[in-house]
Amino acid sequence: MPQSLGNLFILAAPSGAGKSSLIKALLQNHDATEIHNNEMQVSVSHTTRAPRPGEIDGVHYHFVSREVFQQLITQDEFFEWAEVFGNYYGTSKVVIEQTLRKGIDVFLDIDWQGARQVKAQIPDTATIFVAPPSREELMRRLTERGQDTPEVIQDRMNKAVSEISHYHEFDYIVVNDDFDAALAELDAIVSSRRLRKEKQVMRHKSLFENLLASD
Repeated sequence: MPQSLGNLFILAAPSGAGKSSLIKALLQNHDATEIHNNEMQVSVSHTTRAPRPGEIDGVHYHFVSREVFQQLITQDEFFEWAEVFGNYYGTSKVVIEQTLRKGIDVFLDIDWQGARQVKAQIPDTATIFVAPPSREELMRRLTERGQDTPEVIQDRMNKAVSEISHYHEFDYIVVNDDFDAALAELDAIVSSRRLRKEKQVMRHKSLFENLLASD
């Protein structure tokens, strides 16, 4: 993919680590301040599952039929896709590329398998793993919802441990113990990616041309 002004970020985490809350807070903070010049948004994935109450097509997901999804797979339209509990989920190449070219940072909320697939195609992607502060705290967070049976909670814990075992594949690690501290670390990662030479040269091309112009 040609170099774009926008940055692509992947956030992966086990259930209960607080990844979704961190992304939401980050976007709200950037939307409320003028010191950040670039926009950012969470990628909207395609899925074959039915919309849940309150979900809007094109906002929460692009809801499509299995036939349409399989056609998109055949046409190589996804950076990554997977079948989860009988439903397909995928990340559109066209949508991501168009958004990045506009200078908008994009966040992908996907698992380690999806992260591996995207990183192989776009090596410049910044991958971030959000970890819980301890096994005990993770279990507490999974249990405090009060809506799941012990069997379901244990199943989620097992899946969380499997997800955590791939932490070493990521570029950055954020431990979500204190939420504000974790949010600050995530914000610092975004800022550091935006300040890299390649991005700054693209962003300030006219400035450097002016500074280096002959009198």
